[in-house]
Formats: sequence, C-alpha cells, structure tokens
Amino acid sequence: MNFIDPFAEQYADKYSDKLDDLLKEIVDFTVATHPKSHMLSGAVQGKFLEMVATMVKPSRVLEIGTFTGFSALCLAKGLAPDGILHTIEMRVEDAQTAIRFFDKSGMKDKIKLHIGNATEIIPSLDESWDLVFIDADKVSYIDYYELTLPRVKSGGWILADNVLFHGQVLNEVIVGKNPKAIHAFNEHVSKDERTEKAMLTIRDGLTLIRKK
Repeated sequence: MNFIDPFAEQYADKYSDKLDDLLKEIVDFTVATHPKSHMLSGAVQGKFLEMVATMVKPSRVLEIGTFTGFSALCLAKGLAPDGILHTIEMRVEDAQTAIRFFDKSGMKDKIKLHIGNATEIIPSLDESWDLVFIDADKVSYIDYYELTLPRVKSGGWILADNVLFHGQVLNEVIVGKNPKAIHAFNEHVSKDERTEKAMLTIRDGLTLIRKK
C-alpha cells in the first residue's frame, strides 16, 4: 500500500539538504548489496534525525537497530561534545558493515556498537538516555519502549520508526505479526500518561515521544 504520495516524497527530498559523501556512500552500498535495503532510513528522515539530535544536543543516545550505520551517523552529528551513542545490532554482518563506515566517519570514538539481543543488552547499559531511537524487530517494540523509558531522563525523547508499517496498520482488519505488533505498540504509547507523543507521516511513520 503506497499511502504516501511518491511525488510528495520527491518534492520533500528536493527541498531538503542533500546527504554528505559518507552517508551517500552508505546508501549506495546498502542498495547495491543488501537484500533488505528498503530498511534503510531515507535521506529526508536521516536529515530529520540529525536535526532532532542537534536540537536536543544529547550526551547519551541509544539506537536499537543499527543496520548498516546510516541512522547512527545521522544521530551522532547532533551529539554534545562529550556525547556517546550506543547502538545495538543483532546481525553480525550488518554490524561489521556499520563498523567499517563508523571507522571512516571520524566519529568512531563517539559510537559504541553492541552485537546481540537488544532485550539482553539494554539492561546491561548503565546509562541515562537523552534520546532513544527504536528501529529494530517490530514484535519487540513494546519491550524496547518499557526497557528504555525508565532510563530516559525527564524531558528526554524516544523516536520510534515504522509506526505506519507500509500503511498496513491503516487497514480495517490488520493482518500479519509485524503490523499487528506495531498497532499494539501505537495503542500502548497512546495510552501512556508518562509521555507526550506525536505521530509524524515521515517516510514509514515516525512517532516523537517526550518523557514528562
């Protein structure tokens, strides 16, 4: 279901800043070599992530779902001078790809990549988060949210990606484990009085969540 007008997306891309050379290299490499390249954040969303991080100026960022490193590098551009970004990836091959790009970025000392199951890794990180980006397996979104929210600072932020899940959550009858999981997550967050939230129709849907 193509629920966002492709011409509108092209127009938004035209009037947004272009990717720097390394981010474009990541996109080109991922599209050319990865069977799931559609999971990559688009250029406009990448710039949005960078600008949110720049506004927040986080000292500690957690990304759940590294993929090939594109979104981590976008978020890292907004880090405070003493900032560190932790990112978690389950797939070893994707993590190794991301590391190669982190090494080329000049920001590798600010990025700590963890390989493994995020539900096990998150509790082991002794940090308080200014900003969290959730973009991993959809059936675990509620778990990721509940694991991270207690460690998010008051006034801190969570961004959750793919909250429209290709438009499938808009169907009267939702079919499939991933769209059902995303719909359940959206319902869960909407009822959470600990946070304020706004769902944005950027790319595949992005919910901006602020901890009270």
